[in-house]
Amino acid sequence: MALPRVDAVVVGSGAGGGVVFSELARAGLSVVCLEKGRWHSPFEERKDDLLNQRNSTLGVAYGPDEDKNPRVFVDLQGRARVVRPRQGEYQPNASCVGGGTVSYGAQAWRFMPQDFRMRSTYGAVEGSTLEDWPIGYEELEPFYEKAEHEIGVSGDVEPDPFKGPRRRPLPMPPMEPKSREYEILKPAALRLGLHPFDTPLLINSVPYDGRSACMRIRWCVGFACETGAKNGSHNTVIPRALATGNAWLRSECTVSEILLDGRGRAAGVVYFDEHDRRQVQPAELVVVSCGATESARLLLLSKSRLHPKGLGNAHDWVGRNLNGHTYTGAVGFFEQETYDDLGPGVCISVCDYNHGTPGLAGGGMLANEFIRLPFQFSDDQPPGTPSWGKAHKDFMRRYYRRNIMIQGPTQDMPIWESRVELDPKVNDYWGIPVLRISGDRHPHTIEIANRQAERAEAWLKEVGAISSYQRRAGRGVSGHQHQSGTCRMGNDPRTSVVDASCRVHDVPNLFVVDASVHVTNGGFNPVLTIFANAYRASGLIRRAWKGGGLRG
Repeated sequence: MALPRVDAVVVGSGAGGGVVFSELARAGLSVVCLEKGRWHSPFEERKDDLLNQRNSTLGVAYGPDEDKNPRVFVDLQGRARVVRPRQGEYQPNASCVGGGTVSYGAQAWRFMPQDFRMRSTYGAVEGSTLEDWPIGYEELEPFYEKAEHEIGVSGDVEPDPFKGPRRRPLPMPPMEPKSREYEILKPAALRLGLHPFDTPLLINSVPYDGRSACMRIRWCVGFACETGAKNGSHNTVIPRALATGNAWLRSECTVSEILLDGRGRAAGVVYFDEHDRRQVQPAELVVVSCGATESARLLLLSKSRLHPKGLGNAHDWVGRNLNGHTYTGAVGFFEQETYDDLGPGVCISVCDYNHGTPGLAGGGMLANEFIRLPFQFSDDQPPGTPSWGKAHKDFMRRYYRRNIMIQGPTQDMPIWESRVELDPKVNDYWGIPVLRISGDRHPHTIEIANRQAERAEAWLKEVGAISSYQRRAGRGVSGHQHQSGTCRMGNDPRTSVVDASCRVHDVPNLFVVDASVHVTNGGFNPVLTIFANAYRASGLIRRAWKGGGLRG
Protein backbone atom coordinates (compact mmCIF):
# COMPACT_ATOMS: atom_id res chain seq x y z
CA MET A 1 0.00 0.00 0.00
CA ALA A 2 1.35 3.42 -0.94
CA LEU A 3 2.10 5.81 1.89
CA PRO A 4 0.67 9.36 1.98
CA ARG A 5 2.16 11.57 -0.71
CA VAL A 6 4.72 14.16 0.38
CA ASP A 7 6.30 17.10 -1.36
CA ALA A 8 9.80 15.62 -1.37
CA VAL A 9 11.61 12.40 -0.57
CA VAL A 10 15.36 12.51 0.11
CA VAL A 11 17.34 9.27 -0.15
CA GLY A 12 20.33 9.40 2.21
CA SER A 13 21.07 11.46 5.31
CA GLY A 14 24.77 12.27 5.00
CA ALA A 15 26.31 15.67 4.30
CA GLY A 16 24.29 16.27 1.12
CA GLY A 17 21.00 14.62 2.03
CA GLY A 18 20.95 15.99 5.57
CA VAL A 19 21.23 19.58 4.35
CA VAL A 20 18.57 19.17 1.64
CA PHE A 21 16.24 17.44 4.14
CA SER A 22 16.61 20.37 6.53
CA GLU A 23 16.44 23.19 4.01
CA LEU A 24 13.30 21.89 2.28
CA ALA A 25 11.55 21.19 5.58
CA ARG A 26 12.43 24.64 6.92
CA ALA A 27 11.00 26.12 3.71
CA GLY A 28 7.65 24.49 4.54
CA LEU A 29 7.71 21.41 2.31
CA SER A 30 6.63 18.05 3.67
CA VAL A 31 9.74 15.86 3.44
CA VAL A 32 10.62 12.24 4.11
CA CYS A 33 14.25 11.19 4.40
CA LEU A 34 15.02 7.49 3.89
CA GLU A 35 18.29 6.24 5.37
CA LYS A 36 19.68 2.76 4.76
CA GLY A 37 21.52 2.60 8.08
CA ARG A 38 20.35 3.12 11.62
CA TRP A 39 20.68 5.76 14.29
CA HIS A 40 23.90 5.30 16.27
CA SER A 41 24.46 6.52 19.78
CA PRO A 42 28.16 7.09 20.50
CA PHE A 43 27.61 5.38 23.84
CA GLU A 44 26.83 2.10 22.06
CA GLU A 45 30.27 1.86 20.53
CA ARG A 46 33.37 0.73 22.39
CA LYS A 47 36.55 2.66 21.75
CA ASP A 48 38.01 -0.32 19.92
CA ASP A 49 41.19 -0.16 17.82
CA LEU A 50 39.89 -3.04 15.73
CA LEU A 51 36.27 -1.96 15.23
CA ASN A 52 35.80 1.56 13.90
CA GLN A 53 35.28 3.20 10.53
CA ARG A 54 39.04 3.70 10.10
CA ASN A 55 39.97 0.12 11.01
CA SER A 56 37.55 -2.60 9.95
CA THR A 57 39.50 -5.65 11.14
CA LEU A 58 36.44 -6.77 13.13
CA GLY A 59 33.90 -5.14 10.81
CA VAL A 60 32.64 -1.63 10.07
CA ALA A 61 31.26 0.07 13.15
CA TYR A 62 28.81 2.38 11.38
CA GLY A 63 27.71 0.18 8.51
CA PRO A 64 26.83 -0.98 6.00
CA ASP A 65 25.75 -4.38 7.28
CA GLU A 66 28.39 -7.00 6.44
CA ASP A 67 26.02 -9.80 5.45
CA LYS A 68 23.35 -7.88 3.58
CA ASN A 69 25.45 -5.65 1.34
CA PRO A 70 28.02 -7.45 -0.81
CA ARG A 71 29.65 -5.90 -3.85
CA VAL A 72 31.70 -7.25 -6.73
CA PHE A 73 35.23 -5.96 -7.27
CA VAL A 74 37.13 -6.41 -10.54
CA ASP A 75 40.92 -6.27 -10.19
CA LEU A 76 43.42 -4.98 -12.74
CA GLN A 77 43.69 -8.46 -14.29
CA GLY A 78 39.94 -8.54 -14.88
CA ARG A 79 39.22 -11.06 -12.12
CA ALA A 80 35.93 -10.49 -10.29
CA ARG A 81 35.21 -11.47 -6.71
CA VAL A 82 32.58 -10.70 -4.08
CA VAL A 83 33.76 -8.30 -1.37
CA ARG A 84 32.29 -7.15 1.95
CA PRO A 85 32.23 -3.68 3.56
CA ARG A 86 35.25 -4.36 5.76
CA GLN A 87 37.45 -4.84 2.67
CA GLY A 88 39.12 -1.85 1.06
CA GLU A 89 38.14 -2.95 -2.45
CA TYR A 90 34.51 -2.36 -1.43
CA GLN A 91 35.21 1.40 -1.45
CA PRO A 92 33.29 1.65 1.84
CA ASN A 93 31.69 4.67 3.44
CA ALA A 94 29.64 4.74 6.63
CA SER A 95 25.96 3.83 6.30
CA CYS A 96 23.97 5.30 9.18
CA VAL A 97 21.94 8.38 10.07
CA GLY A 98 24.42 11.14 9.31
CA GLY A 99 26.41 8.95 6.92
CA GLY A 100 30.14 9.51 6.98
CA THR A 101 29.76 12.68 9.06
CA VAL A 102 29.23 10.58 12.20
CA SER A 103 32.71 9.08 12.24
CA TYR A 104 34.75 11.23 9.85
CA GLY A 105 37.87 13.17 10.68
CA ALA A 106 35.92 16.39 10.00
CA GLN A 107 38.51 18.38 8.05
CA ALA A 108 36.60 21.36 6.64
CA TRP A 109 38.26 22.51 3.43
CA ARG A 110 37.04 24.88 0.77
CA PHE A 111 38.20 23.94 -2.71
CA MET A 112 40.41 26.54 -4.39
CA PRO A 113 39.16 28.59 -7.37
CA GLN A 114 41.43 26.56 -9.69
CA ASP A 115 39.78 23.33 -8.53
CA PHE A 116 36.61 24.33 -10.36
CA ARG A 117 38.56 25.19 -13.54
CA MET A 118 40.97 22.29 -13.91
CA ARG A 119 40.58 21.92 -17.70
CA SER A 120 40.97 25.66 -18.23
CA THR A 121 43.97 25.78 -15.88
CA TYR A 122 45.88 22.73 -17.14
CA GLY A 123 44.39 21.84 -20.50
CA ALA A 124 43.47 18.34 -21.59
CA VAL A 125 45.27 15.49 -19.82
CA GLU A 126 45.57 12.53 -22.17
CA GLY A 127 43.57 9.53 -20.99
CA SER A 128 41.57 11.64 -18.54
CA THR A 129 38.06 13.09 -18.61
CA LEU A 130 39.33 16.23 -16.84
CA GLU A 131 36.83 19.06 -17.25
CA ASP A 132 35.68 22.33 -15.66
CA TRP A 133 32.70 22.55 -13.33
CA PRO A 134 29.68 24.43 -14.71
CA ILE A 135 29.90 26.64 -11.60
CA GLY A 136 32.86 28.47 -10.10
CA TYR A 137 34.24 29.20 -6.64
CA GLU A 138 32.53 32.59 -6.61
CA GLU A 139 29.10 30.92 -6.92
CA LEU A 140 29.81 28.51 -4.09
CA GLU A 141 31.56 30.97 -1.75
CA PRO A 142 28.40 32.24 0.04
CA PHE A 143 27.38 28.65 0.66
CA TYR A 144 30.81 27.69 1.98
CA GLU A 145 30.33 30.50 4.48
CA LYS A 146 26.82 29.31 5.32
CA ALA A 147 28.06 25.75 5.92
CA GLU A 148 30.96 26.93 8.09
CA HIS A 149 28.61 28.89 10.32
CA GLU A 150 25.53 26.66 10.34
CA ILE A 151 27.39 23.38 10.80
CA GLY A 152 30.32 24.83 12.77
CA VAL A 153 34.02 25.05 11.82
CA SER A 154 37.08 25.89 13.92
CA GLY A 155 40.58 26.81 12.81
CA ASP A 156 42.47 29.73 11.30
CA VAL A 157 43.05 29.78 7.54
CA GLU A 158 43.92 33.47 7.34
CA PRO A 159 47.71 32.80 7.02
CA ASP A 160 47.08 30.71 3.89
CA PRO A 161 47.89 32.98 0.91
CA PHE A 162 46.52 30.46 -1.60
CA LYS A 163 42.92 30.36 -0.39
CA GLY A 164 40.03 31.75 -2.41
CA PRO A 165 38.43 35.06 -1.43
CA ARG A 166 36.27 34.89 1.68
CA ARG A 167 34.08 37.46 3.40
CA ARG A 168 34.16 36.17 6.98
CA PRO A 169 36.64 34.30 9.16
CA LEU A 170 35.78 30.90 10.57
CA PRO A 171 33.25 31.05 13.41
CA MET A 172 35.48 29.31 15.98
CA PRO A 173 39.16 29.73 16.84
CA PRO A 174 41.64 26.85 16.48
CA MET A 175 42.12 24.26 19.21
CA GLU A 176 44.12 25.34 22.24
CA PRO A 177 46.56 24.46 23.62
CA LYS A 178 48.64 23.67 20.56
CA SER A 179 49.83 20.10 20.30
CA ARG A 180 53.48 19.07 20.42
CA GLU A 181 53.39 18.12 16.73
CA TYR A 182 52.15 21.61 15.85
CA GLU A 183 54.98 23.24 17.78
CA ILE A 184 57.53 20.92 16.13
CA LEU A 185 56.26 21.21 12.55
CA LYS A 186 55.48 24.93 12.24
CA PRO A 187 59.05 26.33 12.54
CA ALA A 188 60.35 23.72 10.08
CA ALA A 189 57.63 24.65 7.55
CA LEU A 190 58.55 28.32 7.84
CA ARG A 191 62.24 27.51 7.31
CA LEU A 192 61.26 25.71 4.08
CA GLY A 193 59.42 28.83 2.89
CA LEU A 194 55.99 27.23 3.36
CA HIS A 195 52.87 28.90 4.77
CA PRO A 196 51.54 26.75 7.65
CA PHE A 197 48.21 27.40 9.35
CA ASP A 198 45.66 25.79 11.70
CA THR A 199 43.69 23.06 9.92
CA PRO A 200 39.97 23.89 9.59
CA LEU A 201 37.84 21.31 11.40
CA LEU A 202 34.13 20.64 11.75
CA ILE A 203 34.86 20.24 15.46
CA ASN A 204 33.99 22.71 18.21
CA SER A 205 37.03 24.32 19.79
CA VAL A 206 34.61 26.22 22.07
CA PRO A 207 30.94 25.55 22.91
CA TYR A 208 28.91 26.25 19.79
CA ASP A 209 25.20 26.20 18.97
CA GLY A 210 24.34 24.25 22.11
CA ARG A 211 27.06 21.64 21.63
CA SER A 212 30.11 21.32 23.85
CA ALA A 213 33.76 21.90 23.02
CA CYS A 214 36.10 19.10 21.96
CA MET A 215 37.54 16.97 24.79
CA ARG A 216 40.78 16.47 22.77
CA ILE A 217 40.71 12.66 23.12
CA ARG A 218 42.56 10.31 20.77
CA TRP A 219 39.44 8.38 19.66
CA CYS A 220 38.16 10.83 17.06
CA VAL A 221 38.58 9.86 13.42
CA GLY A 222 36.67 6.63 12.84
CA PHE A 223 34.53 7.09 15.95
CA ALA A 224 31.37 8.94 16.94
CA CYS A 225 31.79 11.82 19.42
CA GLU A 226 30.20 11.37 22.84
CA THR A 227 29.80 15.10 23.46
CA GLY A 228 28.55 16.14 20.03
CA ALA A 229 31.59 18.37 19.52
CA LYS A 230 32.22 16.79 16.11
CA ASN A 231 29.65 18.37 13.82
CA GLY A 232 27.84 16.32 11.18
CA SER A 233 24.41 16.22 9.64
CA HIS A 234 23.15 13.92 12.43
CA ASN A 235 23.57 16.54 15.19
CA THR A 236 23.00 19.78 13.26
CA VAL A 237 20.74 19.91 10.20
CA ILE A 238 18.73 16.72 10.77
CA PRO A 239 17.50 17.79 14.23
CA ARG A 240 16.58 21.16 12.71
CA ALA A 241 14.54 19.40 10.02
CA LEU A 242 12.70 17.21 12.51
CA ALA A 243 11.92 20.23 14.68
CA THR A 244 9.80 21.75 11.88
CA GLY A 245 7.05 19.16 12.38
CA ASN A 246 6.76 18.49 8.66
CA ALA A 247 9.80 16.23 8.24
CA TRP A 248 10.13 12.50 8.91
CA LEU A 249 13.29 10.41 8.95
CA ARG A 250 12.94 6.65 8.48
CA SER A 251 16.06 4.63 9.19
CA GLU A 252 16.97 1.09 8.08
CA CYS A 253 15.18 1.65 4.77
CA THR A 254 16.75 0.38 1.55
CA VAL A 255 15.57 2.15 -1.60
CA SER A 256 15.46 -0.05 -4.69
CA GLU A 257 13.93 2.13 -7.40
CA ILE A 258 12.87 5.63 -8.36
CA LEU A 259 9.37 5.59 -9.82
CA LEU A 260 8.25 7.63 -12.83
CA ASP A 261 4.76 8.68 -13.88
CA GLY A 262 3.36 8.48 -17.40
CA ARG A 263 4.94 11.80 -18.34
CA GLY A 264 8.44 10.70 -17.33
CA ARG A 265 8.51 12.66 -14.08
CA ALA A 266 9.74 11.25 -10.78
CA ALA A 267 6.75 10.09 -8.75
CA GLY A 268 8.40 8.62 -5.62
CA VAL A 269 10.50 5.64 -4.60
CA VAL A 270 10.19 1.97 -3.75
CA TYR A 271 11.97 0.80 -0.61
CA PHE A 272 12.22 -2.02 1.92
CA ASP A 273 11.56 -0.86 5.48
CA GLU A 274 13.17 -2.04 8.73
CA HIS A 275 10.93 -5.13 8.68
CA ASP A 276 11.83 -5.92 5.04
CA ARG A 277 8.37 -4.92 3.85
CA ARG A 278 8.15 -3.41 0.37
CA GLN A 279 6.84 0.15 0.57
CA VAL A 280 6.07 2.89 -1.94
CA GLN A 281 6.65 6.52 -0.95
CA PRO A 282 4.95 8.90 -3.43
CA ALA A 283 6.47 12.36 -3.75
CA GLU A 284 6.36 15.44 -5.96
CA LEU A 285 10.16 15.49 -6.22
CA VAL A 286 13.01 13.10 -5.43
CA VAL A 287 16.51 13.93 -4.21
CA VAL A 288 19.21 11.22 -4.31
CA SER A 289 22.04 11.66 -1.80
CA CYS A 290 23.49 8.19 -1.23
CA GLY A 291 27.16 8.87 -1.98
CA ALA A 292 28.89 8.44 -5.31
CA THR A 293 28.67 4.66 -5.46
CA GLU A 294 25.11 4.12 -4.21
CA SER A 295 23.59 7.18 -5.93
CA ALA A 296 24.83 5.87 -9.26
CA ARG A 297 23.50 2.43 -8.38
CA LEU A 298 20.01 3.77 -7.67
CA LEU A 299 19.86 5.64 -10.98
CA LEU A 300 21.01 2.51 -12.83
CA LEU A 301 18.42 0.36 -11.02
CA SER A 302 15.61 2.70 -12.07
CA LYS A 303 15.03 1.41 -15.59
CA SER A 304 11.86 1.90 -17.60
CA ARG A 305 10.60 2.05 -21.15
CA LEU A 306 11.70 5.68 -21.38
CA HIS A 307 15.04 5.00 -19.69
CA PRO A 308 16.14 1.46 -20.58
CA LYS A 309 19.70 2.09 -19.32
CA GLY A 310 18.63 3.83 -16.11
CA LEU A 311 17.83 7.40 -15.19
CA GLY A 312 20.22 10.04 -16.46
CA ASN A 313 22.14 7.38 -18.37
CA ALA A 314 21.16 7.95 -21.98
CA HIS A 315 24.80 8.63 -22.85
CA ASP A 316 26.41 6.08 -20.49
CA TRP A 317 27.80 8.60 -17.98
CA VAL A 318 26.14 7.28 -14.80
CA GLY A 319 28.71 5.42 -12.73
CA ARG A 320 31.67 6.63 -14.81
CA ASN A 321 34.59 8.75 -13.54
CA LEU A 322 34.61 7.24 -10.05
CA ASN A 323 37.41 8.91 -8.17
CA GLY A 324 38.30 9.80 -4.62
CA HIS A 325 41.78 10.71 -3.49
CA THR A 326 45.19 9.14 -3.65
CA TYR A 327 46.67 9.59 -0.16
CA THR A 328 50.44 9.74 0.06
CA GLY A 329 52.95 11.21 2.48
CA ALA A 330 55.75 10.18 4.78
CA VAL A 331 56.47 8.99 8.32
CA GLY A 332 59.40 10.31 10.30
CA PHE A 333 60.98 8.82 13.43
CA PHE A 334 62.66 10.88 16.15
CA GLU A 335 64.94 10.58 19.17
CA GLN A 336 62.64 12.79 21.26
CA GLU A 337 58.98 12.18 22.07
CA THR A 338 56.57 13.84 19.65
CA TYR A 339 53.34 12.40 21.06
CA ASP A 340 51.33 14.24 23.71
CA ASP A 341 47.92 12.50 23.42
CA LEU A 342 46.09 15.70 22.42
CA GLY A 343 43.39 14.76 19.95
CA PRO A 344 42.21 14.90 17.28
CA GLY A 345 45.85 15.09 16.18
CA VAL A 346 45.61 16.79 12.80
CA CYS A 347 46.21 20.49 13.40
CA ILE A 348 48.72 22.05 10.99
CA SER A 349 48.52 22.23 7.18
CA VAL A 350 50.09 23.77 4.10
CA CYS A 351 48.51 24.47 0.70
CA ASP A 352 51.71 25.51 -1.10
CA TYR A 353 51.56 22.42 -3.32
CA ASN A 354 47.94 22.36 -4.52
CA HIS A 355 48.67 24.20 -7.76
CA GLY A 356 51.49 25.88 -9.64
CA THR A 357 54.07 23.09 -9.94
CA PRO A 358 55.47 23.04 -13.52
CA GLY A 359 54.59 19.79 -15.25
CA LEU A 360 51.94 18.76 -12.72
CA ALA A 361 48.18 19.20 -13.22
CA GLY A 362 47.32 19.97 -9.63
CA GLY A 363 48.45 18.61 -6.29
CA GLY A 364 47.02 18.60 -2.78
CA MET A 365 47.31 19.93 0.74
CA LEU A 366 49.64 18.35 3.30
CA ALA A 367 48.91 18.06 7.02
CA ASN A 368 49.99 16.09 10.03
CA GLU A 369 47.84 13.03 10.62
CA PHE A 370 45.19 12.22 13.20
CA ILE A 371 46.34 10.28 16.23
CA ARG A 372 46.94 6.73 15.10
CA LEU A 373 45.97 4.06 17.58
CA PRO A 374 48.59 1.36 18.26
CA PHE A 375 47.15 -1.19 15.85
CA GLN A 376 47.14 1.41 13.07
CA PHE A 377 50.71 2.43 13.84
CA SER A 378 51.79 -1.18 13.44
CA ASP A 379 51.01 -0.73 9.72
CA ASP A 380 53.11 2.43 9.50
CA GLN A 381 56.51 0.92 10.15
CA PRO A 382 59.31 1.18 7.58
CA PRO A 383 59.51 -1.52 4.92
CA GLY A 384 61.46 -4.48 6.24
CA THR A 385 60.45 -4.03 9.87
CA PRO A 386 59.27 -7.38 11.28
CA SER A 387 55.50 -7.59 11.65
CA TRP A 388 55.65 -9.87 14.69
CA GLY A 389 57.98 -11.03 17.43
CA LYS A 390 60.45 -9.21 19.67
CA ALA A 391 61.81 -6.89 16.97
CA HIS A 392 58.29 -5.73 16.17
CA LYS A 393 57.50 -5.11 19.84
CA ASP A 394 60.78 -3.28 20.37
CA PHE A 395 60.02 -0.98 17.44
CA MET A 396 56.52 -0.26 18.77
CA ARG A 397 57.86 0.51 22.26
CA ARG A 398 60.57 2.82 20.94
CA TYR A 399 58.74 4.74 18.22
CA TYR A 400 55.01 4.84 18.95
CA ARG A 401 55.54 8.07 20.87
CA ARG A 402 58.39 9.24 18.64
CA ASN A 403 56.95 9.56 15.15
CA ILE A 404 55.07 12.04 12.99
CA MET A 405 53.09 11.34 9.83
CA ILE A 406 52.46 13.99 7.19
CA GLN A 407 50.13 13.18 4.32
CA GLY A 408 47.30 14.52 2.22
CA PRO A 409 44.86 13.83 -0.61
CA THR A 410 46.09 14.25 -4.17
CA GLN A 411 43.56 15.57 -6.67
CA ASP A 412 42.78 12.53 -8.82
CA MET A 413 42.57 12.77 -12.59
CA PRO A 414 39.10 11.38 -13.42
CA ILE A 415 39.02 8.63 -16.04
CA TRP A 416 36.16 7.09 -18.01
CA GLU A 417 37.11 3.50 -17.23
CA SER A 418 36.92 3.83 -13.41
CA ARG A 419 33.32 3.08 -12.69
CA VAL A 420 30.50 1.40 -10.86
CA GLU A 421 27.84 -0.59 -12.69
CA LEU A 422 25.24 -3.21 -11.80
CA ASP A 423 26.56 -6.75 -11.49
CA PRO A 424 24.58 -9.17 -13.72
CA LYS A 425 24.75 -12.09 -11.26
CA VAL A 426 25.10 -11.01 -7.63
CA ASN A 427 22.20 -9.59 -5.61
CA ASP A 428 22.06 -8.21 -2.10
CA TYR A 429 19.89 -9.40 0.81
CA TRP A 430 16.79 -7.81 -0.73
CA GLY A 431 17.38 -9.31 -4.19
CA ILE A 432 18.69 -6.03 -5.67
CA PRO A 433 21.65 -6.19 -8.09
CA VAL A 434 24.82 -5.08 -6.35
CA LEU A 435 27.54 -2.74 -7.53
CA ARG A 436 30.38 -3.97 -9.70
CA ILE A 437 33.47 -1.76 -9.18
CA SER A 438 36.37 -1.59 -11.62
CA GLY A 439 39.08 0.78 -12.79
CA ASP A 440 42.52 2.20 -12.11
CA ARG A 441 44.30 5.42 -11.28
CA HIS A 442 45.52 7.71 -14.03
CA PRO A 443 49.35 7.57 -14.32
CA HIS A 444 49.57 11.33 -13.78
CA THR A 445 47.69 10.99 -10.47
CA ILE A 446 50.39 8.59 -9.31
CA GLU A 447 53.09 10.99 -10.48
CA ILE A 448 51.58 13.89 -8.54
CA ALA A 449 50.93 11.78 -5.46
CA ASN A 450 54.50 10.54 -5.30
CA ARG A 451 55.79 14.11 -5.57
CA GLN A 452 53.61 14.89 -2.55
CA ALA A 453 55.23 12.01 -0.65
CA GLU A 454 58.66 13.50 -1.39
CA ARG A 455 57.53 16.89 -0.14
CA ALA A 456 56.14 15.41 3.06
CA GLU A 457 59.42 13.63 3.73
CA ALA A 458 61.37 16.83 3.11
CA TRP A 459 59.29 18.56 5.81
CA LEU A 460 60.02 15.75 8.26
CA LYS A 461 63.73 15.84 7.51
CA GLU A 462 63.73 19.59 8.13
CA VAL A 463 62.17 18.84 11.53
CA GLY A 464 65.09 16.53 12.30
CA ALA A 465 63.81 13.00 11.72
CA ILE A 466 66.56 10.45 12.31
CA SER A 467 64.92 8.21 9.71
CA SER A 468 61.88 8.37 7.47
CA TYR A 469 60.11 6.63 4.64
CA GLN A 470 57.59 7.63 2.00
CA ARG A 471 54.07 6.26 1.69
CA ARG A 472 53.83 6.20 -2.09
CA ALA A 473 50.93 5.72 -4.48
CA GLY A 474 49.71 2.43 -5.82
CA ARG A 475 47.45 1.48 -8.68
CA GLY A 476 43.78 0.56 -8.46
CA VAL A 477 40.42 2.27 -8.41
CA SER A 478 40.16 5.31 -6.13
CA GLY A 479 36.95 6.01 -4.23
CA HIS A 480 36.49 5.04 -0.57
CA GLN A 481 35.35 7.74 1.88
CA HIS A 482 36.06 10.59 -0.58
CA GLN A 483 34.22 8.96 -3.48
CA SER A 484 32.93 11.31 -6.18
CA GLY A 485 32.29 11.87 -9.87
CA THR A 486 29.79 9.20 -10.89
CA CYS A 487 26.87 11.56 -11.63
CA ARG A 488 28.89 14.43 -13.08
CA MET A 489 27.50 17.97 -13.18
CA GLY A 490 27.60 19.78 -16.52
CA ASN A 491 25.74 21.88 -19.05
CA ASP A 492 25.81 19.30 -21.87
CA PRO A 493 23.50 16.28 -21.36
CA ARG A 494 25.73 14.26 -23.66
CA THR A 495 28.70 14.49 -21.28
CA SER A 496 27.11 14.79 -17.83
CA VAL A 497 24.29 13.42 -15.68
CA VAL A 498 22.95 16.50 -13.88
CA ASP A 499 22.86 20.18 -14.78
CA ALA A 500 24.33 23.04 -12.76
CA SER A 501 21.36 22.93 -10.35
CA CYS A 502 21.99 19.19 -9.70
CA ARG A 503 18.84 18.26 -11.63
CA VAL A 504 19.04 15.06 -13.72
CA HIS A 505 18.99 16.27 -17.32
CA ASP A 506 16.10 14.14 -18.55
CA VAL A 507 13.88 14.09 -15.43
CA PRO A 508 12.69 17.57 -14.40
CA ASN A 509 11.93 16.81 -10.73
CA LEU A 510 14.81 14.44 -9.90
CA PHE A 511 18.00 15.75 -8.28
CA VAL A 512 21.32 14.27 -7.17
CA VAL A 513 23.00 16.16 -4.32
CA ASP A 514 26.21 14.63 -3.01
CA ALA A 515 29.83 14.24 -4.14
CA SER A 516 28.80 12.13 -7.13
CA VAL A 517 28.12 15.40 -8.98
CA HIS A 518 31.69 16.68 -8.43
CA VAL A 519 33.43 17.11 -11.77
CA THR A 520 36.79 17.04 -10.00
CA ASN A 521 37.43 16.45 -6.32
CA GLY A 522 40.06 19.01 -5.32
CA GLY A 523 43.19 18.29 -3.34
CA PHE A 524 41.18 18.35 -0.11
CA ASN A 525 38.71 16.35 1.95
CA PRO A 526 35.45 17.11 0.08
CA VAL A 527 32.83 17.27 2.84
CA LEU A 528 32.61 21.05 3.20
CA THR A 529 32.09 21.28 -0.58
CA ILE A 530 29.30 18.69 -0.28
CA PHE A 531 27.67 20.73 2.50
CA ALA A 532 28.06 23.98 0.56
CA ASN A 533 26.73 22.62 -2.73
CA ALA A 534 23.78 21.06 -0.88
CA TYR A 535 22.88 24.48 0.53
CA ARG A 536 23.19 25.96 -2.96
CA ALA A 537 21.11 23.21 -4.62
CA SER A 538 18.46 23.42 -1.88
CA GLY A 539 17.96 27.10 -2.63
CA LEU A 540 17.56 26.35 -6.33
CA ILE A 541 15.07 23.56 -5.57
CA ARG A 542 13.06 25.86 -3.29
CA ARG A 543 12.87 28.54 -5.97
CA ALA A 544 11.81 26.01 -8.60
CA TRP A 545 9.18 24.69 -6.17
CA LYS A 546 7.74 28.14 -5.60
CA GLY A 547 7.61 28.62 -9.37
CA GLY A 548 5.52 25.48 -9.68
CA GLY A 549 7.88 23.67 -12.02
CA LEU A 550 8.48 20.72 -9.69
CA ARG A 551 4.87 19.88 -8.87
CA GLY A 552 2.77 17.50 -10.89
